[in-house]
Amino acid sequence: MTKIGTTLSPVGQKAILCGSGELGKEVAIELQRYGIEVVALDKYANAPAMQVAHRSHVFSMLDGQKLREVIEAEKPDYIIPEIEAIATGTLVELEQEGFNVIPTAKAAFLTMNREGIRRLADEELGIATSPYRFASNKQEFEQAVAAVGIPCVVKPIMSSSGHGQSVIKTNADIERSWKIAQEGGRAGAGRVIVEAFVKFDYEITLLTVRHSAGTTFLNPIGHYQQDGDYRESWQPQPMDGSTLDKAQHIAGLVTGALGGYGIFGVELFVCGNDVLFSEVSPRPHDTGMVTMISQDLSQFALHARAILGLPVPSVRFYRPSASKAVVVEGDSDKVVFDQLEEVLAEPDVQIRIFGKPEVAGHRRLAVILASADTVAEARAKANRAYDKLKVNVLPR
Repeated sequence: MTKIGTTLSPVGQKAILCGSGELGKEVAIELQRYGIEVVALDKYANAPAMQVAHRSHVFSMLDGQKLREVIEAEKPDYIIPEIEAIATGTLVELEQEGFNVIPTAKAAFLTMNREGIRRLADEELGIATSPYRFASNKQEFEQAVAAVGIPCVVKPIMSSSGHGQSVIKTNADIERSWKIAQEGGRAGAGRVIVEAFVKFDYEITLLTVRHSAGTTFLNPIGHYQQDGDYRESWQPQPMDGSTLDKAQHIAGLVTGALGGYGIFGVELFVCGNDVLFSEVSPRPHDTGMVTMISQDLSQFALHARAILGLPVPSVRFYRPSASKAVVVEGDSDKVVFDQLEEVLAEPDVQIRIFGKPEVAGHRRLAVILASADTVAEARAKANRAYDKLKVNVLPR
Protein backbone atom coordinates (compact mmCIF):
# COMPACT_ATOMS: atom_id res chain seq x y z
CA MET A 1 0.00 0.00 0.00
CA THR A 2 1.24 3.48 -0.86
CA LYS A 3 1.80 5.68 2.17
CA ILE A 4 2.97 9.32 2.01
CA GLY A 5 4.02 11.16 5.15
CA THR A 6 4.35 14.85 5.96
CA THR A 7 6.34 16.77 3.36
CA LEU A 8 9.93 17.69 4.37
CA SER A 9 9.76 15.43 7.42
CA PRO A 10 11.49 12.10 8.16
CA VAL A 11 8.29 10.29 7.13
CA GLY A 12 7.90 12.20 3.85
CA GLN A 13 8.91 11.01 0.39
CA LYS A 14 11.39 12.62 -1.98
CA ALA A 15 11.79 12.57 -5.76
CA ILE A 16 14.77 13.74 -7.82
CA LEU A 17 14.16 15.02 -11.36
CA CYS A 18 17.11 14.38 -13.68
CA GLY A 19 16.38 17.21 -16.09
CA SER A 20 14.18 20.18 -15.29
CA GLY A 21 12.57 21.44 -18.48
CA GLU A 22 8.92 22.25 -19.12
CA LEU A 23 7.86 18.60 -18.91
CA GLY A 24 9.71 18.14 -15.63
CA LYS A 25 8.06 21.27 -14.28
CA GLU A 26 4.60 19.75 -14.75
CA VAL A 27 5.75 16.45 -13.19
CA ALA A 28 7.10 18.37 -10.18
CA ILE A 29 3.77 20.15 -9.72
CA GLU A 30 1.82 16.88 -9.93
CA LEU A 31 4.11 15.15 -7.43
CA GLN A 32 3.76 18.06 -5.04
CA ARG A 33 -0.03 17.64 -5.16
CA TYR A 34 0.64 14.37 -3.30
CA GLY A 35 3.01 16.01 -0.84
CA ILE A 36 6.21 14.71 -2.43
CA GLU A 37 9.41 16.69 -1.85
CA VAL A 38 10.95 17.49 -5.25
CA VAL A 39 14.64 18.12 -5.98
CA ALA A 40 15.37 19.37 -9.51
CA LEU A 41 18.63 18.79 -11.40
CA ASP A 42 19.80 20.33 -14.67
CA LYS A 43 22.88 21.72 -16.36
CA TYR A 44 21.70 25.34 -16.12
CA ALA A 45 20.28 27.46 -13.30
CA ASN A 46 16.64 28.50 -13.04
CA ALA A 47 15.39 25.74 -15.33
CA PRO A 48 11.56 25.55 -15.36
CA ALA A 49 11.20 22.71 -12.83
CA MET A 50 13.72 24.38 -10.52
CA GLN A 51 11.34 27.31 -10.21
CA VAL A 52 8.72 25.13 -8.50
CA ALA A 53 10.91 22.47 -6.82
CA HIS A 54 11.84 22.49 -3.15
CA ARG A 55 15.52 22.50 -3.98
CA SER A 56 17.86 22.25 -6.99
CA HIS A 57 21.39 21.37 -8.09
CA VAL A 58 23.13 22.58 -11.25
CA PHE A 59 25.48 20.22 -13.11
CA SER A 60 25.58 18.10 -16.26
CA MET A 61 23.51 14.92 -16.06
CA LEU A 62 26.29 13.23 -18.03
CA ASP A 63 28.64 13.66 -15.05
CA GLY A 64 28.15 10.27 -13.44
CA GLN A 65 30.31 11.02 -10.40
CA LYS A 66 28.43 14.22 -9.57
CA LEU A 67 25.09 12.52 -10.20
CA ARG A 68 26.04 9.78 -7.74
CA GLU A 69 27.22 12.32 -5.15
CA VAL A 70 23.95 14.25 -5.26
CA ILE A 71 21.74 11.16 -5.19
CA GLU A 72 23.66 9.61 -2.31
CA ALA A 73 23.40 12.88 -0.38
CA GLU A 74 19.68 13.41 -1.12
CA LYS A 75 18.64 9.75 -0.70
CA PRO A 76 15.51 10.06 -2.87
CA ASP A 77 12.67 7.56 -2.93
CA TYR A 78 12.32 8.09 -6.68
CA ILE A 79 14.88 9.00 -9.37
CA ILE A 80 12.97 10.36 -12.37
CA PRO A 81 14.84 10.93 -15.66
CA GLU A 82 13.28 13.75 -17.68
CA ILE A 83 15.90 13.90 -20.46
CA GLU A 84 17.85 11.36 -22.53
CA ALA A 85 21.34 12.72 -21.85
CA ILE A 86 22.02 11.16 -18.47
CA ALA A 87 24.87 9.00 -17.17
CA THR A 88 22.68 5.93 -17.45
CA GLY A 89 25.49 3.62 -16.40
CA THR A 90 25.43 5.36 -13.04
CA LEU A 91 21.64 4.91 -12.85
CA VAL A 92 22.07 1.18 -13.47
CA GLU A 93 24.59 0.98 -10.63
CA LEU A 94 22.37 2.97 -8.28
CA GLU A 95 19.37 0.77 -9.05
CA GLN A 96 21.44 -2.31 -8.25
CA GLU A 97 22.30 -0.65 -4.93
CA GLY A 98 18.63 -0.25 -4.05
CA PHE A 99 17.60 3.11 -5.49
CA ASN A 100 14.29 3.32 -7.40
CA VAL A 101 14.83 4.55 -10.97
CA ILE A 102 11.66 5.47 -12.92
CA PRO A 103 10.48 3.51 -14.77
CA THR A 104 13.64 1.34 -14.63
CA ALA A 105 17.36 1.89 -15.15
CA LYS A 106 17.11 -0.49 -18.10
CA ALA A 107 14.52 1.76 -19.75
CA ALA A 108 16.67 4.84 -19.21
CA PHE A 109 19.74 3.01 -20.54
CA LEU A 110 18.11 1.59 -23.66
CA THR A 111 16.27 4.77 -24.62
CA MET A 112 19.15 7.16 -23.93
CA ASN A 113 20.29 6.41 -27.47
CA ARG A 114 18.38 5.33 -30.51
CA GLU A 115 20.53 2.24 -31.03
CA GLY A 116 19.53 0.49 -27.83
CA ILE A 117 15.79 0.89 -28.28
CA ARG A 118 15.83 0.18 -32.03
CA ARG A 119 17.72 -3.07 -31.52
CA LEU A 120 15.34 -4.06 -28.72
CA ALA A 121 12.28 -3.49 -30.90
CA ASP A 122 13.64 -5.00 -34.11
CA GLU A 123 16.03 -7.74 -33.03
CA GLU A 124 14.53 -8.89 -29.71
CA LEU A 125 10.80 -8.17 -30.03
CA GLY A 126 10.45 -8.64 -33.80
CA ILE A 127 8.52 -5.39 -34.24
CA ALA A 128 8.46 -3.84 -37.71
CA THR A 129 10.56 -0.68 -38.07
CA SER A 130 11.93 1.37 -40.95
CA PRO A 131 15.18 -0.02 -42.47
CA TYR A 132 18.21 1.41 -40.66
CA ARG A 133 21.98 1.30 -40.24
CA PHE A 134 24.32 2.72 -37.58
CA ALA A 135 27.61 4.46 -38.24
CA SER A 136 30.49 5.57 -36.02
CA ASN A 137 32.64 7.41 -38.57
CA LYS A 138 32.41 9.12 -41.93
CA GLN A 139 33.25 5.99 -43.93
CA GLU A 140 30.64 3.88 -42.14
CA PHE A 141 28.16 6.72 -42.58
CA GLU A 142 28.61 6.81 -46.34
CA GLN A 143 28.25 3.02 -46.46
CA ALA A 144 25.07 3.24 -44.35
CA VAL A 145 23.55 5.82 -46.69
CA ALA A 146 24.36 3.60 -49.68
CA ALA A 147 22.79 0.58 -47.95
CA VAL A 148 19.61 2.35 -46.82
CA GLY A 149 19.22 4.43 -49.95
CA ILE A 150 18.30 8.02 -50.69
CA PRO A 151 16.16 9.71 -49.46
CA CYS A 152 16.96 8.89 -45.85
CA VAL A 153 16.87 10.49 -42.41
CA VAL A 154 20.01 11.01 -40.31
CA LYS A 155 19.99 11.44 -36.52
CA PRO A 156 22.56 11.32 -33.75
CA ILE A 157 21.86 8.22 -31.66
CA MET A 158 21.46 10.55 -28.68
CA SER A 159 19.59 13.82 -29.21
CA SER A 160 16.16 15.33 -28.70
CA SER A 161 13.82 17.98 -30.13
CA GLY A 162 15.23 17.48 -33.61
CA HIS A 163 18.78 18.52 -32.73
CA GLY A 164 21.25 17.07 -35.23
CA GLN A 165 18.53 15.62 -37.45
CA SER A 166 18.42 16.10 -41.23
CA VAL A 167 17.15 14.53 -44.44
CA ILE A 168 19.41 13.43 -47.28
CA LYS A 169 17.55 14.04 -50.53
CA THR A 170 20.50 13.88 -52.94
CA ASN A 171 24.16 12.88 -52.84
CA ALA A 172 25.01 16.55 -52.38
CA ASP A 173 23.38 16.46 -48.91
CA ILE A 174 25.60 13.67 -47.49
CA GLU A 175 28.45 15.87 -46.26
CA ARG A 176 26.08 18.44 -44.76
CA SER A 177 24.01 15.80 -42.94
CA TRP A 178 27.11 14.23 -41.40
CA LYS A 179 28.20 17.63 -40.10
CA ILE A 180 24.74 18.42 -38.68
CA ALA A 181 24.57 15.08 -36.88
CA GLN A 182 28.03 15.52 -35.36
CA GLU A 183 27.21 19.00 -34.10
CA GLY A 184 23.72 18.17 -32.79
CA GLY A 185 24.27 15.15 -30.54
CA ARG A 186 23.52 15.58 -26.84
CA ALA A 187 26.89 14.09 -25.89
CA GLY A 188 28.82 15.73 -28.70
CA ALA A 189 30.08 14.13 -31.91
CA GLY A 190 29.53 10.41 -32.23
CA ARG A 191 27.50 7.54 -33.60
CA VAL A 192 24.48 8.16 -35.84
CA ILE A 193 21.51 6.24 -37.20
CA VAL A 194 20.59 6.36 -40.88
CA GLU A 195 16.94 5.47 -41.48
CA ALA A 196 15.08 4.87 -44.71
CA PHE A 197 12.62 7.64 -45.47
CA VAL A 198 9.22 6.20 -44.65
CA LYS A 199 6.31 7.39 -46.77
CA PHE A 200 3.80 7.21 -43.93
CA ASP A 201 0.22 8.40 -43.99
CA TYR A 202 0.63 9.94 -40.55
CA GLU A 203 2.61 9.48 -37.35
CA ILE A 204 1.32 9.25 -33.81
CA THR A 205 2.41 9.33 -30.23
CA LEU A 206 0.60 6.62 -28.28
CA LEU A 207 0.91 7.56 -24.62
CA THR A 208 1.01 4.33 -22.64
CA VAL A 209 0.72 4.22 -18.85
CA ARG A 210 2.05 1.25 -16.89
CA HIS A 211 0.62 1.39 -13.37
CA SER A 212 -0.20 -0.82 -10.41
CA ALA A 213 -3.54 -1.86 -11.91
CA GLY A 214 -2.26 -2.66 -15.42
CA THR A 215 -1.62 -0.75 -18.65
CA THR A 216 -3.73 2.11 -19.98
CA PHE A 217 -3.54 3.50 -23.54
CA LEU A 218 -4.56 7.11 -24.08
CA ASN A 219 -6.22 8.36 -27.25
CA PRO A 220 -3.62 8.56 -30.04
CA ILE A 221 -1.97 11.93 -30.61
CA GLY A 222 -1.20 13.21 -34.08
CA HIS A 223 1.56 15.74 -34.55
CA TYR A 224 3.42 17.93 -36.98
CA GLN A 225 7.18 18.34 -36.84
CA GLN A 226 9.58 20.83 -38.36
CA ASP A 227 13.21 19.75 -38.67
CA GLY A 228 12.45 16.89 -36.30
CA ASP A 229 11.05 19.15 -33.60
CA TYR A 230 7.40 19.10 -32.52
CA ARG A 231 5.39 22.17 -33.54
CA GLU A 232 1.75 21.06 -33.24
CA SER A 233 -0.13 18.09 -31.76
CA TRP A 234 -3.75 17.09 -31.60
CA GLN A 235 -5.85 14.46 -29.88
CA PRO A 236 -7.39 12.21 -30.99
CA GLN A 237 -5.71 11.32 -34.25
CA PRO A 238 -8.44 9.55 -36.27
CA MET A 239 -7.61 5.85 -36.73
CA ASP A 240 -9.63 2.80 -37.65
CA GLY A 241 -10.07 0.19 -34.97
CA SER A 242 -7.78 -2.51 -36.39
CA THR A 243 -4.90 -0.06 -36.91
CA LEU A 244 -5.30 1.26 -33.38
CA ASP A 245 -5.24 -2.32 -32.09
CA LYS A 246 -1.91 -2.88 -33.87
CA ALA A 247 -0.51 0.33 -32.42
CA GLN A 248 -1.56 -0.64 -28.90
CA HIS A 249 -0.10 -4.12 -29.35
CA ILE A 250 3.29 -2.67 -30.34
CA ALA A 251 3.20 -0.13 -27.50
CA GLY A 252 2.34 -2.89 -25.04
CA LEU A 253 5.23 -5.07 -26.22
CA VAL A 254 7.82 -2.28 -26.06
CA THR A 255 6.74 -0.84 -22.71
CA GLY A 256 6.39 -4.30 -21.24
CA ALA A 257 9.98 -5.10 -22.23
CA LEU A 258 11.20 -1.87 -20.62
CA GLY A 259 9.20 -2.53 -17.44
CA GLY A 260 8.45 -0.38 -14.42
CA TYR A 261 5.68 2.12 -13.75
CA GLY A 262 5.16 5.45 -15.48
CA ILE A 263 4.07 6.99 -18.76
CA PHE A 264 5.77 6.15 -22.04
CA GLY A 265 5.56 8.14 -25.27
CA VAL A 266 5.57 5.53 -28.05
CA GLU A 267 6.12 7.04 -31.50
CA LEU A 268 4.71 5.11 -34.46
CA PHE A 269 4.38 5.50 -38.24
CA VAL A 270 1.08 4.48 -39.83
CA CYS A 271 1.33 3.36 -43.45
CA GLY A 272 -2.05 2.17 -44.68
CA ASN A 273 -2.90 -0.77 -42.45
CA ASP A 274 0.71 -1.21 -41.32
CA VAL A 275 2.17 0.28 -38.15
CA LEU A 276 5.94 0.78 -37.79
CA PHE A 277 7.76 1.45 -34.54
CA SER A 278 9.89 4.61 -34.46
CA GLU A 279 10.96 5.54 -30.93
CA VAL A 280 9.86 5.51 -27.29
CA SER A 281 10.47 7.88 -24.40
CA PRO A 282 10.05 6.41 -20.88
CA ARG A 283 8.69 9.72 -19.63
CA PRO A 284 6.11 12.36 -20.62
CA HIS A 285 6.30 13.39 -24.28
CA ASP A 286 6.34 16.90 -25.68
CA THR A 287 3.45 16.14 -28.04
CA GLY A 288 1.51 15.00 -24.97
CA MET A 289 1.25 18.54 -23.63
CA VAL A 290 -2.13 18.56 -25.38
CA THR A 291 -3.41 16.33 -22.56
CA MET A 292 -3.30 19.33 -20.21
CA ILE A 293 -6.55 20.44 -21.83
CA SER A 294 -7.97 17.31 -23.49
CA GLN A 295 -8.56 15.05 -20.47
CA ASP A 296 -9.10 15.07 -16.72
CA LEU A 297 -5.70 13.52 -15.93
CA SER A 298 -2.86 14.95 -18.00
CA GLN A 299 0.13 12.81 -18.95
CA PHE A 300 1.96 14.45 -16.05
CA ALA A 301 -0.75 13.59 -13.53
CA LEU A 302 -0.78 10.02 -14.82
CA HIS A 303 3.01 9.80 -14.57
CA ALA A 304 2.85 10.93 -10.94
CA ARG A 305 0.12 8.40 -10.09
CA ALA A 306 2.00 5.57 -11.73
CA ILE A 307 5.32 6.50 -10.09
CA LEU A 308 3.69 6.47 -6.65
CA GLY A 309 2.18 3.04 -7.22
CA LEU A 310 -1.36 4.39 -7.47
CA PRO A 311 -3.99 2.93 -9.83
CA VAL A 312 -5.47 4.57 -12.90
CA PRO A 313 -9.05 3.28 -12.94
CA SER A 314 -10.08 5.55 -15.81
CA VAL A 315 -9.08 8.59 -17.85
CA ARG A 316 -11.89 10.89 -18.89
CA PHE A 317 -11.38 12.41 -22.32
CA TYR A 318 -13.12 15.78 -22.53
CA ARG A 319 -13.13 16.73 -26.22
CA PRO A 320 -10.88 17.10 -29.29
CA SER A 321 -7.91 19.33 -28.49
CA ALA A 322 -4.72 20.74 -29.96
CA SER A 323 -1.42 22.24 -28.88
CA LYS A 324 0.80 24.76 -30.67
CA ALA A 325 4.43 25.20 -29.61
CA VAL A 326 5.74 28.74 -29.29
CA VAL A 327 9.28 28.57 -30.66
CA VAL A 328 11.24 31.80 -30.26
CA GLU A 329 14.34 32.78 -32.21
CA GLY A 330 17.06 35.16 -31.07
CA ASP A 331 19.75 35.63 -28.43
CA SER A 332 18.36 37.07 -25.23
CA ASP A 333 17.71 36.58 -21.53
CA LYS A 334 14.79 39.03 -21.67
CA VAL A 335 11.77 37.76 -23.60
CA VAL A 336 8.38 39.46 -23.21
CA PHE A 337 5.08 37.78 -24.14
CA ASP A 338 2.59 40.43 -25.27
CA GLN A 339 -1.08 40.66 -26.34
CA LEU A 340 -2.09 37.83 -24.02
CA GLU A 341 -5.57 39.31 -23.67
CA GLU A 342 -6.10 38.66 -27.38
CA VAL A 343 -4.52 35.22 -27.19
CA LEU A 344 -7.00 34.17 -24.49
CA ALA A 345 -10.05 35.95 -25.90
CA GLU A 346 -11.67 32.82 -27.33
CA PRO A 347 -13.24 30.21 -25.03
CA ASP A 348 -11.31 27.03 -24.30
CA VAL A 349 -7.86 28.47 -25.02
CA GLN A 350 -4.96 28.31 -22.57
CA ILE A 351 -1.26 29.20 -22.63
CA ARG A 352 1.64 27.82 -20.60
CA ILE A 353 4.77 29.97 -20.44
CA PHE A 354 7.62 27.71 -19.34
CA GLY A 355 9.88 30.27 -17.69
CA LYS A 356 13.09 29.27 -19.47
CA PRO A 357 15.76 31.84 -18.58
CA GLU A 358 17.08 32.54 -22.07
CA VAL A 359 17.03 31.73 -25.76
CA ALA A 360 20.13 31.33 -27.93
CA GLY A 361 19.24 30.43 -31.50
CA HIS A 362 15.75 28.95 -31.26
CA ARG A 363 13.95 27.48 -28.28
CA ARG A 364 10.46 26.37 -27.29
CA LEU A 365 9.36 28.82 -24.60
CA ALA A 366 5.60 28.26 -24.34
CA VAL A 367 2.68 26.25 -25.63
CA ILE A 368 -0.86 27.23 -26.59
CA LEU A 369 -3.69 24.78 -25.87
CA ALA A 370 -7.18 24.73 -27.34
CA SER A 371 -10.22 22.47 -27.39
CA ALA A 372 -13.29 22.42 -29.64
CA ASP A 373 -15.92 20.11 -31.11
CA THR A 374 -13.54 18.69 -33.74
CA VAL A 375 -9.79 18.31 -34.13
CA ALA A 376 -9.82 20.65 -37.11
CA GLU A 377 -11.59 23.35 -35.10
CA ALA A 378 -9.23 22.88 -32.16
CA ARG A 379 -6.16 23.21 -34.40
CA ALA A 380 -7.59 26.29 -36.08
CA LYS A 381 -8.36 27.86 -32.70
CA ALA A 382 -4.81 27.18 -31.43
CA ASN A 383 -3.36 28.72 -34.57
CA ARG A 384 -5.57 31.81 -34.26
CA ALA A 385 -4.37 32.29 -30.70
CA TYR A 386 -0.78 31.78 -31.81
CA ASP A 387 -1.11 34.40 -34.53
CA LYS A 388 -2.32 36.95 -31.95
CA LEU A 389 0.64 36.36 -29.65
CA LYS A 390 3.48 38.86 -29.87
CA VAL A 391 6.90 37.89 -28.54
CA ASN A 392 9.45 40.62 -27.99
CA VAL A 393 13.08 39.43 -27.83
CA LEU A 394 15.04 42.18 -26.11
CA PRO A 395 18.84 42.57 -26.37
CA ARG A 396 20.98 41.14 -23.57
